[in-house]
Order: sequence, then C-alpha cells, then structure tokens
Amino acid sequence: MAETQRRPVPRNDGSELDTAMAFLSFSRQCVVKKTDGLTEEQLRRGLVESGTTLLGLVHHLTLAERFWFGYHVAGRESDNPGEVGMQVPAGRSAGQVLADYDAAIAASDAVIRSVGDLGEPVAIPVEGTFLSVRWVVAHMTSETARHAGHADILREQIDGTTGR
Repeated sequence: MAETQRRPVPRNDGSELDTAMAFLSFSRQCVVKKTDGLTEEQLRRGLVESGTTLLGLVHHLTLAERFWFGYHVAGRESDNPGEVGMQVPAGRSAGQVLADYDAAIAASDAVIRSVGDLGEPVAIPVEGTFLSVRWVVAHMTSETARHAGHADILREQIDGTTGR
C-alpha cells in the first residue's frame, strides 16, 4: 500500500527549544494530516472496540494542550478541563473541533515561547511536584506522537491511506 501522507522527520538541531518545538509541531501535524479529505461521518467513525475516532483524538489532544500548557505551565485555572476525554461534545462539528485544536496549539506555542528556558518550573505543580516546562513539552510530544500512531491505524482502516 502506498504511503500517501509520508513526511520526513524534522532536522532542527539549533537549540533545545528549537528542536523540542520542531518535534512537537511534527507530531501535531501528523495527527491533523490524518483528518485531511475525510467526511464528518468518517471522522466520527469508531473502528476499534474502545470507540476511539479520529475526531475524538483531536478533541482529546485539544484538551491536553490546554491542560498541560495553559493550566500547568501558564497557571490559567480556566484551562483545566477536568476530564481530558475523547468524547466530542454534542453539536461540535468537525470543523469546530479542528479549529479548537489549531487555537489550542497557537496558545500553547505562545506559552512555551514566553517561558523561553525549558528548565523553568511549571506554574501549577503536577501531582505536587513543580516539574520543568521541558518535562511538559516532552510529555506532550510523546502523548501526541502516541495518538498520531492511533490516527494512522484509524485512517488506514477508513480509506487505506498510510504514512506519517
């Protein structure tokens, strides 16, 4: 099967921040790319026993971006969603969910860049520990990459499209 969405991994290696941001952005783009060209029904189609959908993955990652970068790093109480689930709220269109993700990414990137030094501690502790922003960036990169893999499998089941 042809790898129709394959892209090279980043080669950024100029600084810790530049490299970290390149890989986080790459993982995010991989998730979003899996939604390209699909209908609303296809994006909401559950093809695995858990009921995970492509749109649900995007919604989950939107909440995670807000929780980790908005709440923990920036200290904004309003960005604590409570539950970071995969159930898309009733009435939210695919376009709205994707726009929410884009907005969350832009807000997260602004927070990260405003910190500057990834060694800085988070504003709100994680389970009682003031971990570094570096840890949050690494955590969200791995979380997003993990879900990008899930999205790869779901997309292949929907229409055979593969690649990263």
